[in-house]
Amino acid sequence: MNGPEIHVEFAPELGLFVPHGRRVGATQVGTDGSSTLGHVIESLGVPLTEVGALVVDGREMPFAHIPAAGETVEVRAVERPQQVPGAPLRFLLDVHLGTLARRLRLLGVDTAYESTDIGDPALATRSAAERRVMLSRDRGLLRRRELWAGAFVYSTRPDDQLRDVLARFAPELKPWTRCTACNGLLKEATKQQVDDQLEGGTRRSYEVFAQCEECGRAYWKGAHHDRLEAIVERALAEFGS
Repeated sequence: MNGPEIHVEFAPELGLFVPHGRRVGATQVGTDGSSTLGHVIESLGVPLTEVGALVVDGREMPFAHIPAAGETVEVRAVERPQQVPGAPLRFLLDVHLGTLARRLRLLGVDTAYESTDIGDPALATRSAAERRVMLSRDRGLLRRRELWAGAFVYSTRPDDQLRDVLARFAPELKPWTRCTACNGLLKEATKQQVDDQLEGGTRRSYEVFAQCEECGRAYWKGAHHDRLEAIVERALAEFGS
């Protein structure tokens, strides 16, 4: 770009997205004189979903601001917990975040998940249609203008991913109320109502069941319950209201 030059300084939390040379202190950036500040920041590698505020020469400016020569821009990270106005807090996860989706559902968080790769345009369209926050590690997806809202998932480890999402958005936790398979709500069920899903040992050993109102899947405190209980207890201890 051969237009006005500005000085840009990124918050340390955004260092993942920018080249190493731009991670410390203000760096000089050329602009074309007509692009918005939001476009300039995105061109430097930072999804706007991760930007909390743009402070230009000490004054907060919108993404639509056209930078002028010599301006100094402070790019801040989103504040936590992040507020998502205008809709109940709900999430949409892409194909790569299946474990995170199941854990959010385990905690009772409304979480849609695409188990196949339907493509970025379809995901962004669904995010907007259902007013869901898109969670992804795909920076290109998070740059799509039709998104309702989005957030980058910083870690590849499910434990860290869950903590990051809970810390960032502070959703209300209602463990054991959603189906981990389809996100439907669970209801109490009798053994007779779920009998066709039970094997002999389960039928003899358990008396308390729940069933998904959407897909009909049966739940009981089986062999994996202790592991799931540990996930729930850790989340409630740190993020429960």
